[in-house]
Amino acid sequence: MERWIKKHLPRLVSELSPCRNCPVANTEKVANLPGQKAVVEQLENLVGILFPGCHGHAPVASESAEGVLRRLLASTARQLRDQIQRAFAYQCEVEHCADCGSCREQATAAVITLLDQLPAIRSILQEDIVAAYEGDPAARSTMEIVMSYPGLYAITVQRLSHALYQAHVPLIPRVMGEHAHARTGIDIHPGAQIGPGFFIDHGTGVVIGETAVIGRRVKLYQGVTLGALSFAKDAQGHLIKGIKRHPNVEDNVVIYAGATILGGETTIGHDSVVGANVWLIHSVPPFSKVYNQEPKPYIKPATAKPSKKPAGRKQR
Repeated sequence: MERWIKKHLPRLVSELSPCRNCPVANTEKVANLPGQKAVVEQLENLVGILFPGCHGHAPVASESAEGVLRRLLASTARQLRDQIQRAFAYQCEVEHCADCGSCREQATAAVITLLDQLPAIRSILQEDIVAAYEGDPAARSTMEIVMSYPGLYAITVQRLSHALYQAHVPLIPRVMGEHAHARTGIDIHPGAQIGPGFFIDHGTGVVIGETAVIGRRVKLYQGVTLGALSFAKDAQGHLIKGIKRHPNVEDNVVIYAGATILGGETTIGHDSVVGANVWLIHSVPPFSKVYNQEPKPYIKPATAKPSKKPAGRKQR
């Protein structure tokens, strides 16, 4: 192996070097984007600001809590602004925009918008926590939900990333969302609009698309998909972006495990219940109950086999 490495390593380094215009390399000379781990670090800081002492190694000392919060807010604001500025600059490079020089100003405005929304986001998350506590008989306390429920973590990240998405920040919201997806198995696009009191029970396999609109006090179980029915294309065969592709779910709806609801024109009316494994591509009115027909499994009865008698001893 050592002989092979000595012989071929220079060639591999030359062929794989990010300096040779690799289309997916992130270097200071080319894209200059923040690394994924750097974005996740600021995301975890934001989660820590919303739930002090809950996701770290130790509780926050009450006598120093405000000082810690002040330093964390200031540090996160500066780091996040730098990351968002780089994302704006990269997007301009990709789209061949004119060098307007406003990336720093746009980044500053986006961070200020997010920080100003943090108190409101925390208030909405309190409604999400209550919905989880009241909707899950297994929940023993609200702190159990904050510290261990994947659904709450996923919606916390979505509410944070949604604020940046609304500020037209490229790339960063998706990195945040995919981190939550990898950690929880719940895939919520930052663009989805989700009302307060939202509860995802169990959560694994839930998918919520970019243009989905979800009302207040909605409950989803594992494996639910709010997806696109089809992808419209232009005359050149390219996907048309920015159109409504995902369903609307009105207030007080419950959607059980494995249900799939598709289409931008599909609306689930308020106070409806959608049963497990239902496939829906059209709207239903308020107070509907949508279930599959009761399955009728075929059970084949066992066939009785004659028991074999033990062979008798031969007479001499």
